[in-house]
Amino acid sequence: MPHTLYLLALAVFVMGTSEFMLAGLLPAISAELDVTLGAAGLLTSALAVGMIVGAPAMAAFARRWPPRLTLILCLLVFAVAHVIGAITPSFDVLLLTRVVSAVANAGFLAVALTTATALVPSDRKGRALSILLSGTTVATVAGVPAGALLGTAMGWRATFWAIAALGVLALLGLARGISHDRSDAGHTGTASPPLGAELRILATPRLLLTMVVGALINGGTFAAFTFLAPVVTGVAGLGEAWVSGALVLFGAGSFLGVTVAGRLSDRRPGVVLAVGGPLLLASWIVASAVASHPVALLASVFVQGVLSFGVGSTVIARVLYAASGAPTMGGSYATAALNTGAALGPVLGALALADGAGPLAPFSVAAALTASALLLLLVFRRTLAPTA
Repeated sequence: MPHTLYLLALAVFVMGTSEFMLAGLLPAISAELDVTLGAAGLLTSALAVGMIVGAPAMAAFARRWPPRLTLILCLLVFAVAHVIGAITPSFDVLLLTRVVSAVANAGFLAVALTTATALVPSDRKGRALSILLSGTTVATVAGVPAGALLGTAMGWRATFWAIAALGVLALLGLARGISHDRSDAGHTGTASPPLGAELRILATPRLLLTMVVGALINGGTFAAFTFLAPVVTGVAGLGEAWVSGALVLFGAGSFLGVTVAGRLSDRRPGVVLAVGGPLLLASWIVASAVASHPVALLASVFVQGVLSFGVGSTVIARVLYAASGAPTMGGSYATAALNTGAALGPVLGALALADGAGPLAPFSVAAALTASALLLLLVFRRTLAPTA
């Protein structure tokens, strides 16, 4: 695989750490800024909403720019937003920085997805995607738990400072490692279709339905993952340090899931979805049933990582296949699908918590969203059947 792909994965690791780190920091942010836990959870949704809007907007705005320039500018804005977030005493300003960093994250990921798939043969998009998303899974194994430990030891602001510093390092790595040459950044040199033609592809049933399924699967993951800390410390009765342990287990599982799925999603996507989808639904139900038993809960967290990222990355690979006629905008469609779920899940989880359903309510939300995705896969199986 091209070395550019691994440099992109490194930057995705930094951004993934930022995106997932709030799962271990929400209680501290809630206490210091005097907001409810549910309101603090909206920081995750703010990031996702910014990415939903930012992905297609940035992709359209910068579609004629050299990818190297877009990637570097997005990383710079991302780092500055985290510096501001680290020093602000206002929850509203912190919320705004999450939106700004989300737009930068979205622009980066949209271009990175397009670049990654352009760097490999047309039948290896799933494999390229698995390498890119491995940056996110490594973030959950190493970056997020380290951030949670840093936040526990030095306060949540220290974690924001660390992300800003890592963002600058990733920027320097891309600036030095990616050539100025457009073809090295994933451009083939052929003319892209008009923007209107790429946007019209969104109306095709296969692409639209695949995006909805991806959003529902990712929504379930984020509904549960965002509010994992209260389950670990409250329901299971473990100490705060175990939040990091749970994040490591989820990350290790997600790395395994995305790696295995990356080798299967190009050739056998139907098998991954038919087997992994029902197992993912069952895992949310089982997790709720065993949450009061620490060992069983931690084991279920690992399994959820395997299944949610294995199934989710396979669906997103199908988005890229369905959007193959949109070479500059396809990555933004996949990003929008991912982050529609990332916005929807925490909001529904927060609403369930506010309704007094208890700390396990987000797991029920995850199960409901996953069940909805499986129903769509079943009802529209002919439309969604892979053609490539």
